[in-house]
Amino acid sequence: MDPKISSKDAIGHRIFLQTSDPRHLKGSRGSPPTAKSKDFKGMVLDELNTVNNLQLKSDELSRRLVTDPDSVDVHDVTIALAEANMSLNITKAVVDRVIRAYRDIITAR
Repeated sequence: MDPKISSKDAIGHRIFLQTSDPRHLKGSRGSPPTAKSKDFKGMVLDELNTVNNLQLKSDELSRRLVTDPDSVDVHDVTIALAEANMSLNITKAVVDRVIRAYRDIITAR
């Protein structure tokens, strides 16, 4: 399915897009909050759990590649390692920015 933007989707300076992939984030700007909306702490913890799960998945696939190479595809291992590495790097960057912002707020008094 190749979604197209039509002229009726553009209203003023806004364009409304339909979600075509179920992995897209629900409840983003412009859409009403759902009953399952979480607070900031819950969202952060969920994302940290996601990063942890990606790390565990890549670790498990790496072990299976060493112990039983026929049970896993090397491409799956490579993709899992890349996803885990990227998610960890993004998490580190976000944490560093949060710490820097906190320090800036504390020293600005």
